Amino acid sequence: MRTSRRFFLSGASALAAAMVAGRAGAQDVIGDILKSSARGNWDDQFDARASEGGKVASTLPIFSLQTVSFTEQAIMQYQNIVAQGGWEQVPDTKKLQLGVEDPDVVPLRRRLMISGDLAQSAGLSEAFDSYVDSALKRFQLRHGLPADGTTGKYTFAAMNVSAPVRLGQLQTNLQRLRERAGTLGNRYVLVDIPAAQIEAVENDRVVLRHTAIVGKIDRQTPIVNSKINEIIVNPYWNAPVSIVRKDIIPLMRKDPNYLKDSHIRLFAPDGSEVDPMTVDWSTDDAEKYRFRQDPGSGNAMASVKINFPSPDGVYMHDTPQQSLFGKLMRFDSSGCVRVQNVRDLVTWILRDTPGWDRQHFEAAIKTGENMPVQVTNPVPVYFLYVSAWSTGPGVVQFRDDIYGLDGANELQITSAL
Repeated sequence: MRTSRRFFLSGASALAAAMVAGRAGAQDVIGDILKSSARGNWDDQFDARASEGGKVASTLPIFSLQTVSFTEQAIMQYQNIVAQGGWEQVPDTKKLQLGVEDPDVVPLRRRLMISGDLAQSAGLSEAFDSYVDSALKRFQLRHGLPADGTTGKYTFAAMNVSAPVRLGQLQTNLQRLRERAGTLGNRYVLVDIPAAQIEAVENDRVVLRHTAIVGKIDRQTPIVNSKINEIIVNPYWNAPVSIVRKDIIPLMRKDPNYLKDSHIRLFAPDGSEVDPMTVDWSTDDAEKYRFRQDPGSGNAMASVKINFPSPDGVYMHDTPQQSLFGKLMRFDSSGCVRVQNVRDLVTWILRDTPGWDRQHFEAAIKTGENMPVQVTNPVPVYFLYVSAWSTGPGVVQFRDDIYGLDGANELQITSAL
């Protein structure tokens, strides 16, 4: 049975409207454009023209003063594109990739030229050649999509968001960048929620970048301004009431052994342990109990938890479900942030904490024992919302306005769930 659910999203989230069955999450921007000897003088016409700042992969932090300047330049670029009529819709009915010859390659080429991904000198032939392949991969990287050089539905959806909407998205996000750029400190961790991406920044340079999983639309990751003050190795997991109510109680009604199989123990308000078999799961009485999962490989936070004061009680953590990091739609948590390759990030956070180098940290994980570690120099952490920015001349990054917070040109979207 199909039901309808309404979301009020900004014009910048038109991409979401095209993704009826789901939303394209962001993926770490982790590589330069793939090079090919068959591209002739492509490097001279494109990569060199854009200089080092033109590479899609960049160590420039999102909240850098340079990013503000590049985003201002991008707005002028998109104002010019809009003034000239924007771009036409690219037909989205065919899978186009390297080696294909098809009339639909012509509007694809034209679209990539207008956004600066394909050199004008590449021409408007029907051939999907190495020039188009490289340009499409660049476009995909700029939109947080897998750079596979194939025109799937998510690539078409991103491509067919209109130029005026993209301009509005840049203008909205420029204000966010101006408010915070240069104010976050010399060493900090940034979670960009729409990008589902984490930056560890030091001396105005991204030293680590991590793929993240953030909150679902109905369990959103909040804006956070705090400091990481504690790392818990082999953490216990205490289920929040929202998860007890929405997830655990319904699961127990279906499978009475769920808590036992998941190594989750039940505690009464006085601290005494309760046998799950004595609880009436047909009611909501279980909400008064504390649900604590023991440390271990099956723990919801796996090997480590990153703590910081937060009025919403959110935190960052490892996960046993590593396959989730490969999803396009990484909006899958209950508000907390899961971190891919989290041990690298924790090692960086604990750099100034005596006795907690990488070797000791790994050894502590292997013990399986719960170990809270106080961070000697607490590291600022920010959960912020940026869905459009630029890291170099012609390198404009766009992500879906997943929570509908961009606020401009609101439109109503009906999604079939």
